Amino acid sequence: MTETATVPASPPPPASGGGHWAVKGLFLIAAGVVMVVARSFLMPLILAFLLSLTFSPVRRWMARRGVPDGISAGVIVLGLLALCAAAMGGLAGPVQSYAADAPAIMRDVEVKLRGISDLVEQVSDATAQVNDLTGSDEDVPEQVAVSSGPGLLTQVALTVPFVLAQLLLTLVMLFFLIASGDMFYEKIVAVNPTFRDKRRAIGIVYDIERKISRYFLTITTINAGLGVAVGVALWFLGMPNPALFGVMAFALNFIPFVGAIGGALITFAIGIVSFDTVGAAGFAAATYIALTSIEGQFVTPYAVGRSLKLNPVAVFIAVAFWGWAWSVVGMFVAVPVLIVVRAFAEKIESLQGLGLFLSGRGDDTPGPTPATAE
Repeated sequence: MTETATVPASPPPPASGGGHWAVKGLFLIAAGVVMVVARSFLMPLILAFLLSLTFSPVRRWMARRGVPDGISAGVIVLGLLALCAAAMGGLAGPVQSYAADAPAIMRDVEVKLRGISDLVEQVSDATAQVNDLTGSDEDVPEQVAVSSGPGLLTQVALTVPFVLAQLLLTLVMLFFLIASGDMFYEKIVAVNPTFRDKRRAIGIVYDIERKISRYFLTITTINAGLGVAVGVALWFLGMPNPALFGVMAFALNFIPFVGAIGGALITFAIGIVSFDTVGAAGFAAATYIALTSIEGQFVTPYAVGRSLKLNPVAVFIAVAFWGWAWSVVGMFVAVPVLIVVRAFAEKIESLQGLGLFLSGRGDDTPGPTPATAE
């Protein structure tokens, strides 16, 4: 009998890269779901983390002068709490007045925009007549009476406890993060096995801290100047409560794209009630847009520097996603989160393509490789 030689089975072909990308896609979807479901916990945590990075240089400056980290944390948190209380106390009167008069304001807006409403109604009637002449069988939507829900003041009263609880949780977390000093940095160094990894990890952390603190300091200073300019301009035009509009411009300008549009629309709506003509209200809104455009096109690009410039498309996508996930707070944190992601991507070789995509126009140099990052 002849023996048949057994041929060893060939090893299975390596898995294609499609499975790897599928795992990444599932991870991103799961992360997005977690962001939405756990937002009540994650919002104050992320805000506290970003604020702690912002105030880390202040904490170190006080530590070099012998101030313990716990006392520095208390001073910073109490200072923020005092600023929030002063802002709420100073603006509570005008905001409450506008909220109470919201139905009357909407009626005035409707009356003064009646010309546009009449034009829309004429177009609708003409469309209905054309449908009758052509024998169109399309169903005409029925008018449904909608019962009025709770008033604006009631909605605000129901929202305030939740906002105050989130603010309190943010400040408590911020206190513990600042009071811990460099403990987290020491832990990051301790968990990395090699000296090279330790240096790279601490370099990434310090780079993120430097960029976040510089971003918030620069943007806060610019927005404060914009708020003063808007308040003075609207006071000159005769708008009521110009300080309120200045604070509104300061706060909304932290939100790219959407903040300027929302501020202009609010200015236009209040201007319709405050002025005799729609044209004057439109001029006030145009003034608001002009000042924010000057800030966005000339002041901010010059002040932030190349290391903080981001791809406008990436910024818009981030604002849209975080706004959908976390509402207004999400739009506030969208840009700082992008800065953190870009800082990571610039120092990690496998993510340099992402860092290049997130960078602004003219910044096409990839970040340093792990070997050169040291």
